[in-house]
Amino acid sequence: MQDAPSNPSDVEIIDRLRVARGKLKEQIARVIVGQEEVVDKVLIALFCQGHSLMIGVPGLAKTLLVKTISRILHLKFQRIQFTPDLMPSDIIGTEVIEDSMQTGRREFRFIRGPIFANIILADEINRTPPKTQAALLEAMEEHEVTAGGTTYKLDEPFFVLATQNPIEQEGTYPLPEAQLDRFMFNIHLTYPDRESEEEIVRRTTSGAQFELEPVLDAAEVIDIQKVVRKIPASDAMISYAVRLVAQTRPSDSSAPEFVRNWIRWGAGPRASQYLILGAKARSVLRGNYFVSAEDIQAVAHEVLGHRIVTNFQAESEGVASRDIIKRLLDQTRPPSG
Repeated sequence: MQDAPSNPSDVEIIDRLRVARGKLKEQIARVIVGQEEVVDKVLIALFCQGHSLMIGVPGLAKTLLVKTISRILHLKFQRIQFTPDLMPSDIIGTEVIEDSMQTGRREFRFIRGPIFANIILADEINRTPPKTQAALLEAMEEHEVTAGGTTYKLDEPFFVLATQNPIEQEGTYPLPEAQLDRFMFNIHLTYPDRESEEEIVRRTTSGAQFELEPVLDAAEVIDIQKVVRKIPASDAMISYAVRLVAQTRPSDSSAPEFVRNWIRWGAGPRASQYLILGAKARSVLRGNYFVSAEDIQAVAHEVLGHRIVTNFQAESEGVASRDIIKRLLDQTRPPSG
């Protein structure tokens, strides 16, 4: 076992988060039924300063989930509905000419768009043209936007959760692989089980209102993001993460036969980075001070799923990327200890 971080304040932050995690789940459970694993993954991405793509059919409470998380973390939330006619200025903001009360002259004034928030829900991102998608993706990468030759810093923490509807594909603009790679996680939402759905119907048709109490604030979230990167990952764990990613590439000598048969393109180096970062955040959320193989395995599907491109043979045999990742995890021996 590795030692705790040497800075006492970092240890205090981790211990505080361990307690806060229970309160976070308790508050979220007052509004959201089930979806505990999805909540965990969203929090992990947030504390890693990553962004997430969420795929699920309509009606699975994606908007409610993100809005609830923003409320209990006391963060500013904005929802942007992506449509075919949405322009980059509708996201970033625009400059307008107005009369200055001080100089009496006409001057440009920048009116901030909805991107200036802590948590952005980019709803149905694949329904807007590539030019508008690129404006959002640039903001995700740089944490700043440029308008009229002036650069504006975005509020911190800054987290984008984009959604896609897997059913309707007509009239959409699928994100290319290079843009998908900018998202740390690809989170899949499934239908609730029968018992959970009964509870959802019971709550949403009763008219009951649930008060939520903030658990953390923006400053504390930023502190956690800094601590996450300080969590130690041993050389053995880094080697394990890199080995997993390398085996998704058909051209790599370590790739199993089934990878060469089913995968056209494997994951790049960013996947290795996100495996370790995601494992660190998961470890911190559980009050631990080091990365384990279990932490890496727990985030592997969300990190690798959208970075693997299957070929025709896999599609004809009904093999999905999740099936391949599961098989890789089963066959790749983690470090001992």
